[in-house]
Amino acid sequence: MTLKYRVEPADLHGHRFGVTLTIPDPAAEQVVSLPVWAPGSYLVREFARHVIGLSAEQGGQALAVEPLDKSSWCVRAPRRGKLTLRYELHAFDRSVRTAFLDASRGFFNGPALLLRVHGREHRACELALTGLPRGWKVATSMPAVAGRRATWSAPDYDALIDHPFEMGTPWRGNFRAGGVDFEFVVSGAWPGFDAERLLADTRRLCAAQIALWHGRAQPPFKRYVFMLHAVDDGYGGLEHRHSTALFAARRDLPRVEDKERSDGYVGLLGLISHEFFHSWNVMRLRPREFLRLDYTRENYTRLLWFFEGVTSYYDDLMLLRAGLIDAPRYLKLLAKTLNGVLAAPGRQVQSVAQASFDAWIKFYRSDENSPNATVNYYSKGALLALALDLTLRGAGASLDDTMRLLWQRHVETGVTEADVGQALADAAGRSLAAELQDWVHGTGDLPLQTLLAAAGVTWRDQAAGLAASLGLRLSEGVVSGVQVKQVLRGSAAEAAGVAPGDELLAVDGWRIRRFDDARQWTRPGAALELLLARDQRILRCRVVAPAAAATTVVLGMDSATPPSAVRTAWLGA
Repeated sequence: MTLKYRVEPADLHGHRFGVTLTIPDPAAEQVVSLPVWAPGSYLVREFARHVIGLSAEQGGQALAVEPLDKSSWCVRAPRRGKLTLRYELHAFDRSVRTAFLDASRGFFNGPALLLRVHGREHRACELALTGLPRGWKVATSMPAVAGRRATWSAPDYDALIDHPFEMGTPWRGNFRAGGVDFEFVVSGAWPGFDAERLLADTRRLCAAQIALWHGRAQPPFKRYVFMLHAVDDGYGGLEHRHSTALFAARRDLPRVEDKERSDGYVGLLGLISHEFFHSWNVMRLRPREFLRLDYTRENYTRLLWFFEGVTSYYDDLMLLRAGLIDAPRYLKLLAKTLNGVLAAPGRQVQSVAQASFDAWIKFYRSDENSPNATVNYYSKGALLALALDLTLRGAGASLDDTMRLLWQRHVETGVTEADVGQALADAAGRSLAAELQDWVHGTGDLPLQTLLAAAGVTWRDQAAGLAASLGLRLSEGVVSGVQVKQVLRGSAAEAAGVAPGDELLAVDGWRIRRFDDARQWTRPGAALELLLARDQRILRCRVVAPAAAATTVVLGMDSATPPSAVRTAWLGA
């Protein structure tokens, strides 16, 4: 018997979806619940807080709905026959994790909208959309029901909530790569963006990734949908087995008149690459702890450094392999990741394994102290993947080999850290257990300078800005001045008493709107007088700039020696 969901945009201006759920054979005490988190986004988000007016009826008789906890309810069905539940859901979150509805567009991610029927999770499901405004179209990767208008089907609840829906009047395009039919949907874009370039570049990227995993063989999906919502400012995505939902700044979409790929557009391509790589790494090749998800609570793993970090390593690398950027530009992107990790004191406090486990309470809840106490498992995980790849390439293998071994062995059984270690050892011809223990569970810096040098890549330090030298992370361009976001541990600014939330008004008596303007007259080792505003009070503090200015890393190609075999295999000729 099939569970049937009907979703309608009940109130465009009130931003409310209406949902009707029909259970053909309910339990005598039927429990339903809404997930508290969305797979791929490791934070308890309490989606049930948006549910409005949950009601139940059976055979025309209204039944009481009893709340059991923050996200589940019980309906006592006194007789046989179908049970119908109705509710509305407030939808005004433009992110890819929840739901949004207004007069121009609708979107929902299943966990935020669709109730789980306890005891019936493995039943087939149907979802119908009704009452769409005139002219609206629907994009989703969920298979359509033949002969049924605006109706889709899923084999079970897990699959049901793994297909987001985009509704409205978006731009749509199609291409084919690696034996897969792709659809690309873009909403919210400025008129005249270069849709053909976006399609062509994405096609090259998808073909390169499919070739990495499968060569000429057919990947485990035949259709895939990209859903991109363009916004004024934002960046992010959420992976699914057959699709991904993305959001990015409108200005980062390519323009017809652009002769080169801008940094913003390359960043967008990197996001597309990252989420598509997840089609394998985390959606099908998963941590063993994720083989059966619990939607009522946190699902812990210490392997996010691998599933997010390795994916973060490959996202830009695949741009290089697809010919969308060249090696110098790739090294520039790599240096940006490297500098971000090296600038955070928290890398010496927390390992990437700990960061993976703590994602539920730390990564998605960053605050003014986060760079001092945590490490970014995306960024340091990407650097760890780089270290593994270069180590393997020195042995005549690669991380590509390791990923394919893991796919062949564990796509059905889930992955443990021991499985990763075994695949690395089999690829390298020797154990990398010592490196894994040190790099994954330790808090020291990775030996990247040595590994990059062996690959023919130069490492050069250059002076950073004044704010970085003082240990400040700032928000500039605000109307009233410069805002302190974070103060790094052990820095000159911390020693002087500068605090997060302070407004920097002046340096040495000069009004500033860009803090690094003060570099025009300051010198290393000299004292600066800062005028601050804190909690409506004006304060002065004296901070001494370190004699040795902070530096950032610049990576380049070693032109003094012929390209090594490692560099050629890694970065191409």
